Amino acid sequence: MSSISTLSVPSEILKDVSEKTRACLTRLSAHEPELIIDPTVHAHTSLAAVLVLLYEDAGALRVLLTTRAKTMHCSVKLREAYEEIELPLKSPHVHVLCTLRPFVSASRLIVGPVVAFLSAPAEVIPNLKASETEVDQIFSHPFEALLNSELAQGEPLVEKGGEHWAYDEELHNFRDIPTAWLGVYRLHRFRTSHSPLKGLTAEVLLETAEIAYGRESSVERWAPDQPRGATSVKMVLEAARRAITAETPAAKGWEHAASVSGPAATQEAAA
Repeated sequence: MSSISTLSVPSEILKDVSEKTRACLTRLSAHEPELIIDPTVHAHTSLAAVLVLLYEDAGALRVLLTTRAKTMHCSVKLREAYEEIELPLKSPHVHVLCTLRPFVSASRLIVGPVVAFLSAPAEVIPNLKASETEVDQIFSHPFEALLNSELAQGEPLVEKGGEHWAYDEELHNFRDIPTAWLGVYRLHRFRTSHSPLKGLTAEVLLETAEIAYGRESSVERWAPDQPRGATSVKMVLEAARRAITAETPAAKGWEHAASVSGPAATQEAAA
């Protein structure tokens, strides 16, 4: 990790990006998550690692995303990105911007995203290679289109009505899914040049984009009465704690395993 910038982008790189991109990177670098989970003390909870990788093209940000269920440490997220798409581990062009609050899927998987910026994408992206056993495709999507899906109109989108977009809507679709533990969970889908950005991936990108651009998305992110933000994560941790307590009432240290920390833990969590 010594050659990877942590929670910052060098000033010489910021000078080379557009004013809009610079503002986005500045907001992300200043972001402090409302909740941090230490994966080393959550052995009984399903955790996943997500890397949100941004880069600039023609003055606008685009996004690549890798995900794999293992751990939540920033260094491991970068290592898994290497395994999945051969993102260079010690590239001087990968700059970690921030960590986000944990997210939870409809299946109770907890995800802790790390956001990074890729400078000099022309040197790195052509050499990315999808792992045959990990990743089907490597593709990008205009980042701001998460806030305004009309911005994806100029993309080579998959055929409407075809295998990857069998919906009536042109660019964005959602479905509210009843769950036993969370009430209703809103699953978003965004039409892209390959398979849709959907589910937890879409949820993470929506929040990342709102932080970066400093405004809300035009889509209705939440179902009525759906628990928002860190609330849903705390519900999962509490449910896990109750389940373990029921199994082993004297389980030692579970109170610690279900504990969470605030923004002060950001640097430690990203180390």
